[in-house]
Amino acid sequence: MAYQDPNAALPTPAHPMANPGYGKRSAPDQLPARAGTFGHLPAREAYVAGFLDRLPDGAAMDAKTLAKALPLYGQAAIRTALNNLSAAGHLRRVRRRAEDNDTGTRWVFHTYWSRTARDNEWWARLLDGDATGEVRSDAVQGVVPTEMTPTPEDAPDDVRPKAGPSPAYAVLARLGSTEPRLALSHADCVALETLATDWLARGADVSHLVRSLTTGLPEQVHSPRALAQRRLRDKMPPELPERPAPPARAPRTLMECTNCGAPGRPEALPGGLCRACRDADTGDSVAGGDVLAATAVRVRVAQLRTALREPCPT
Repeated sequence: MAYQDPNAALPTPAHPMANPGYGKRSAPDQLPARAGTFGHLPAREAYVAGFLDRLPDGAAMDAKTLAKALPLYGQAAIRTALNNLSAAGHLRRVRRRAEDNDTGTRWVFHTYWSRTARDNEWWARLLDGDATGEVRSDAVQGVVPTEMTPTPEDAPDDVRPKAGPSPAYAVLARLGSTEPRLALSHADCVALETLATDWLARGADVSHLVRSLTTGLPEQVHSPRALAQRRLRDKMPPELPERPAPPARAPRTLMECTNCGAPGRPEALPGGLCRACRDADTGDSVAGGDVLAATAVRVRVAQLRTALREPCPT
């Protein structure tokens, strides 16, 4: 029998759509389709992947519906193929909280599909950016590589931004116009700038700072810098208490195990599968102790049956 290329353009049968807001959702930033896109996959997975890639967004992606559309394989084989496609980086199942004016908060379920295989970190970034439907990556955002971005130090002098005085320095420099007895030199402003900055950092506004420095001055001020320094230190406002951290919000989007649907964060579902389903695939879920216990039970039952067949001693 001639082998059919699973990536060949086949007529897509009428496929049922999922309920609005559910079903297939194409991942962003995919490479264009071409011959051999799924050539790295086994024949069954490549066949299923080629079909999924041609489905429109919103199409039903459950194993029962896919098995009806793909008569070569039953539901169990389709589930296994979906698990393998998930492990290969082509799909993830996601549940997302959505606000509904009629029913309040509800969950919608998507199966993200990417013909371009992605690693776990890429899928985690997609999950975090799901609210905007974008992937926060350099390729998508168009970020210029760091080595191509000129720094201010590298810019010519005529276009290099000029650093202005700090707000604290500006307040000190204008004191002389408000109160001539506190006219400060440039050196005085530089020496007192750190103290004035601490005032502003602790919530004091400019008017508060100026009043604290200029109110109740003696008739003659012999050293404006010394007097301002003394007042800045003695009248320093208290440090502002740290604001309590906002309560942690429930995640808006969760990934689901492709096999069993158990929800979790991406780091708990590498390859899109929970630990139990990964262990089941490798046979690790059957511990050696369980096998020994089952063997002991069978031996004991055989002994009891033999004893029941023997005649009772008189």
